[in-house]
Amino acid sequence: MSHADVLADGSADAAELRPSSTPVRGAWGRLVRSELRLVFGRRRNQALLAGLAAVPLLLGLVLFVTRDSALAGQGPGFVGRVTGNGLFLVVAALIMCLPFLLPLTIGIATGEAIAGEASSGTLRYLLAVPVSRTRLLAVKAVATMTFVAAAVLAIGLVALAVGAAFFGLTDVTLLSGTTIPLADGVLRVAGVAAYVTLSLTGLVAVGLFFSTLTEVPVGAMAATVIVAIVSAVLDTLPQLAAIHPALLTHHWLDFAEFLRVEVDWGVLSSGMAVQAAWVAIFGSLAWSRFVTADVSS
Repeated sequence: MSHADVLADGSADAAELRPSSTPVRGAWGRLVRSELRLVFGRRRNQALLAGLAAVPLLLGLVLFVTRDSALAGQGPGFVGRVTGNGLFLVVAALIMCLPFLLPLTIGIATGEAIAGEASSGTLRYLLAVPVSRTRLLAVKAVATMTFVAAAVLAIGLVALAVGAAFFGLTDVTLLSGTTIPLADGVLRVAGVAAYVTLSLTGLVAVGLFFSTLTEVPVGAMAATVIVAIVSAVLDTLPQLAAIHPALLTHHWLDFAEFLRVEVDWGVLSSGMAVQAAWVAIFGSLAWSRFVTADVSS
């Protein structure tokens, strides 16, 4: 069922057929709910959420099976800490998903946002409901960001459950070696998940921009993932150190601040400022392109 069909079904009354210049009470909420039903109702998106949720399950299972072997304590990031405290499985799973799986999730969601509607031939009918292009783009952005937040939440919740079942939850030892109560540790890990979600807003804006450039969703998806990969590659080149702080992915791992005794909010603010700049630039480009594009399908 397309987005246009959802808006044009029996729930639409005469008030919704007024000229677009006339505001309709509750139209924004109905449009957002309709878009959320469309995004979360897609089988591909549901399978994607299930696949992301399986990452911490598989990681936890592997660590549980090998915890008494010579491989125990090995691995990148916080993987070595997981067997001592299952709460760290949340952090380890997010680290594993950040380089590719979460950008892929954003690419799929944003690629379908505008390009998917154009490809299926429903975009012009959707704009004729009537819905202003600015409002429609804003709704697409909200729905996409909600889906991304749901993806991070799925990883976090499954990791928390698997970590508790396999390794138990105890007081958390921070990077400095200081131990804090479990309740405080859970709050800090929740901060990690929130920071990861907000760190993906810039890539969402990039994906929406690409989605306005084409009627081929796969093209927009691929371009979005490539931007994330290229940014990560550039971030590894010392010759380009001058531009590293402005790269999209440079601050993605700054969530480690939540695992220090004193959180350096300046570091976290810098990361958020970079994301805000990417959102402002590519959000403006997406809006400029979308409101002036000749929508023929």
